[in-house]
Amino acid sequence: MPPQAATIKDHIRESNIFFARSVLALVLVVVLLSILLARMYWLQVTEHDRFKTLAENNRITLIPIAPARGLIYDRKGVVLAENRSMFVLEVVPEQVKDLKATVAELRQLIAISDNDWEHFQANRLRSRSFQAQVLRSNLSDTEVAAFSVNRHRFPGVSVQPRLIRHYPHGEAFAHALGYVGRINEKELAEIDPGNYKATQYIGKLGIEKFYEKELHGTVGYEEVETDVHGRVLRTLRRVPPVAGKDLHLHLDAGLQQAAEQALGEQRGAVIALDPQTGGILALVSKPGYDPNLFVTGIPSTIYKALRASPEQPLFNRALRGTYPPGSTIKPMLALLGLKEGVVTPSTVVYDPGFFQLPKSSHKYRDWRKGGHGAVSLEFSLMQSCDIYYYTLAHKLGIDRISPHFEHLGFGRLNGLDNGDEMAGILPSRAWKRAKRREAWYPGDTVNIGIGQGFWSVTSLQLAQATARLANRGTAYQPRMVKALAQSGVPEALPPVPDGEPLAIAPEHWGPVMEAMRKTSMHERGTAYKAFKGAPYTHAGKTGTAQRFSVKQNAKYDEKNVAAKLRDNAMYIGFAPFEKPEIVVAVAAENAGHGGSSAAPVARAVMDFYLNQGKMTLPAPGMEEDVGEEEVGGEER
Repeated sequence: MPPQAATIKDHIRESNIFFARSVLALVLVVVLLSILLARMYWLQVTEHDRFKTLAENNRITLIPIAPARGLIYDRKGVVLAENRSMFVLEVVPEQVKDLKATVAELRQLIAISDNDWEHFQANRLRSRSFQAQVLRSNLSDTEVAAFSVNRHRFPGVSVQPRLIRHYPHGEAFAHALGYVGRINEKELAEIDPGNYKATQYIGKLGIEKFYEKELHGTVGYEEVETDVHGRVLRTLRRVPPVAGKDLHLHLDAGLQQAAEQALGEQRGAVIALDPQTGGILALVSKPGYDPNLFVTGIPSTIYKALRASPEQPLFNRALRGTYPPGSTIKPMLALLGLKEGVVTPSTVVYDPGFFQLPKSSHKYRDWRKGGHGAVSLEFSLMQSCDIYYYTLAHKLGIDRISPHFEHLGFGRLNGLDNGDEMAGILPSRAWKRAKRREAWYPGDTVNIGIGQGFWSVTSLQLAQATARLANRGTAYQPRMVKALAQSGVPEALPPVPDGEPLAIAPEHWGPVMEAMRKTSMHERGTAYKAFKGAPYTHAGKTGTAQRFSVKQNAKYDEKNVAAKLRDNAMYIGFAPFEKPEIVVAVAAENAGHGGSSAAPVARAVMDFYLNQGKMTLPAPGMEEDVGEEEVGGEER
């Protein structure tokens, strides 16, 4: 075999290849190192602030601190709404691995209802996962102790002390104050979420809602350092919350309870106010409810029972209950008649027991069968003669009546700082055309003359109009809050005039005011028996408002009428007569006559306020044996 040829290496070529590969590797290393350096620069320099914050958030946490809600006091410093300490069960969702399993285990120690779970889920979904959410409120001492023993089993769950709203007088002030409750979706969209991070509660009704901004205060926060388990190691910085302002009301707690006691079990409303300031001294609506039930979430069964109750305890009769005013508007109509020159103090109207429009056979009956005979303006108010006011209303006409009563405050909101009032209905030609698409008829005006027909007024409106009478034309906007206090320093809210004074000449006030005085203080007045022996002078007007039409030839028989269809008893009045200090309006639903059912309630309220807390309560079933009015027999 021939020998193999020897292989000769190309050292130059190999050196070139090695050099090229080395350069390529070096370039690759340089590129990778450059990328690494660029990334480091981006992280450490360009995005320094962002990543520093993210890093700090791993160990620094901001914990919101709820401000103490402002307290509510009556005029004498009696606490009407306070904050009580309670324990709540809180969960931080991001620190709990299996939420459902954790809640199932917690239910072995603490009663957690489906309602609690639903509220927790709703709050959790609209909040960040690191924010603590309340799972159960108002834990008992036994429940707190049971959880404390087992605390180690529930990371992310804790028991925390919280302040909760409490109403020490229960239902006595429910319709005056309103209540707070859990924030819902609609409210969350309207409030500043940052200022409500530490609380789940907001004013829902009444004063609590109207003055929510002042009562709530400003949230504070703590900047704390935590470990990997979320436990607080130390506090780095603290910004204290600013407590809400305290409210000092015109309300008198003793007078409020006296009015409630006087009304008894009767459905209805009582408003008492100071005519010199417009301050609401008492605001009663019966029946009522316990506002404490709503604070942490009312059980659905209890809420449904309140809603379904035929007594309507949730309905604010003082501000939203609208009633025909009945004869309570007669003094106001008499003033208009004097002003317009339609009648004089000496004008006499003959009352045969009925009134007829020209060329009409329809009879508008007086409450007294056979009538009152010859009736003067003074006697027409003392005895509440319907025929006098049928005649007066017909002569005045609706186009003069409606503007006059609008000036008195009917048919509009009176601007009470409660936010829950109704405007009622002030009949007019334009109103009937717009609402009923009908023309205004003379018979409509006749019915208006005794406060029937299309009339619809609130107890607040009656009280405000009476205050204007008591002041001879001037009035102030009704107000619940007398002063706001920050850090214990009250800032008084001055009275606000309610529009222009009523343009009535001085000589016209005397006859009407004297007739109202005699209604309560003369033995022939319809309210005389209720106010007999009162140690102060007073004036007023009774009213009896029917709930349904009485046919032309039929007679109203209270005993054979369903209780819900019986007449409403009304009363307005003020005292002392010479220098009024208190105005009272009473509406007693289906209670019958104003003189025997509503006037005694007003007497008890005035007694308490003017006679150092002494009250004369109405006798059960008291009937008026002289001068008692009944409802007129008009058809509507």
